[in-house]
Amino acid sequence: MLRLREFADVLELAGNTARDNKKTCIVPRCIQFAVRNDEELSKLLGDVTIANGGVVPNIHNILLPKKSGPSKPQGD
Repeated sequence: MLRLREFADVLELAGNTARDNKKTCIVPRCIQFAVRNDEELSKLLGDVTIANGGVVPNIHNILLPKKSGPSKPQGD
């Protein structure tokens, strides 16, 4: 179970996430982002499913397009 300190941390981080996303209230998606982006809370709540929280976007590096050659022209 969450202790009062962890609960306060979740609410603070979720409030910051809501503010960053220009929301006026904390929705489950904000709680999901707050928990999954914090290492300690993510470990503590790793097996917890947050209803209507969605998933945190993550793209594996191997799927990203490769960078083309150097952006600066090579001089003499």
